[in-house]
Amino acid sequence: MSTALSRLDFPSDFIFGSGTSASQVEGATLEDGKTSTAFEAFLSRMSGNDLTKGIEGYKKYKEDVQLMVETGLDAYRFSISWSRLIPEGKGPVNPKGLEYYNNLINELVKNGIQPHVTLLHFDVPDSLMAAYNGLKGHQFVEDFIAYAEVCFKEFGDRVLYWTTFNEANNFATLRLDEGSFSPSSEPYIRAHNIILAHASAVKLYREKYKETQHGFVGLNLYASWYFPENDDERHSIATKRAIDFTIGWIMDPLIHGKYPDSLKKQIGTRLPSFTEDESKIVKDSYDFIGLNCYVGTSVEDNPSSSDSEVKTLLTDLAAKLSPKGELGGAYMKGLLEYFKRDYGNPPIYIQENGYWTPRDLGLNDASRIKYHTASIASMLNAMRGGSNVKGYFQWSFLDLLEVFKYSYGLYHVDLEDPDRKRKPKLSAIWYKEFLKGHAHSNGITQVETP
Repeated sequence: MSTALSRLDFPSDFIFGSGTSASQVEGATLEDGKTSTAFEAFLSRMSGNDLTKGIEGYKKYKEDVQLMVETGLDAYRFSISWSRLIPEGKGPVNPKGLEYYNNLINELVKNGIQPHVTLLHFDVPDSLMAAYNGLKGHQFVEDFIAYAEVCFKEFGDRVLYWTTFNEANNFATLRLDEGSFSPSSEPYIRAHNIILAHASAVKLYREKYKETQHGFVGLNLYASWYFPENDDERHSIATKRAIDFTIGWIMDPLIHGKYPDSLKKQIGTRLPSFTEDESKIVKDSYDFIGLNCYVGTSVEDNPSSSDSEVKTLLTDLAAKLSPKGELGGAYMKGLLEYFKRDYGNPPIYIQENGYWTPRDLGLNDASRIKYHTASIASMLNAMRGGSNVKGYFQWSFLDLLEVFKYSYGLYHVDLEDPDRKRKPKLSAIWYKEFLKGHAHSNGITQVETP
């Protein structure tokens, strides 16, 4: 059965937006007092592009906000560069960085677009990475709280929606210096500090800023929907383990104040534990959950991987994961229903949902339209079944500098053009029509309902 969708199918207060991240959009990586980050070096190496110019979001933010207005966005999700705001990671605030983010937020608010701010999108200042080996040092928690407070204090009169960490689970896992999975107990220590930093920032906001600013603070996860490769019971058991190792790893502490039992069984003493006081701070430390959802993933049991001498999260998981990207949007309903059933139906924002195409594809990206329409239809089906979804952010608003040299943008950015000119793709026209409430736009919203 086919269906035509528009925003009129959603509640009037439902938020539709799009997003970017600081390292991928701003450029000007060493200008006006900003310092370097390992994530930017990683992006530059993987994308093959010079981030010092990037796509010039730092200088073209007013033009970009006008494109958002023309597209009809309710909201824009972006991240603050810690190393632009506080160049050494702690200590003095950079006046130029403060001015830039104030200008961007003011421009959004002036044009009726809600700012949704992510505090850390992988880009820890190099000075902090060097000081205590990144997130493995517990001092990171204190430094993050101090950084978060600067943001709450300076921008919280206009920003109501804060996300502490982007993809907390992925962030804990990757070694940005090598682009590989972290070994042994490292990802579990990093995740432990991320959870504590997040919960402490939420506690600070609730105690000091909530009463006057009336905002909301959440945490973001990368969240595929997992399903067994076939009806073999071993694969079903491995599927639940995969969910626990990716989603439950972060969500269970927020809901129950402790890690899933399956992680404790597989990881043993390499998995940290929360003290009684920490557990109280961590439990219920969210106003919403942000999900970055791109694919569905089939799971096969693979017990032999746990015999590896070099331990990583993947060997601990003891399963083979096979992403299904082309049909990714259709899996969103299963993911949302899991959160409703197993985690008490928390308020959820789909903060990233996108489809990659080659950068040289040009402006005719009909495949992206089909993907997003399938995703939105799947999300709507979940909402009609009671899932508590509050908003949807397409990824990404512009063609950004991506790790795998792909394009996700509604607007094409020519990296060969010194001016980084923005041009609307077919998907930008589709999203604009969708947001106007037009269910039929040249037939491109006609897709199979998942």
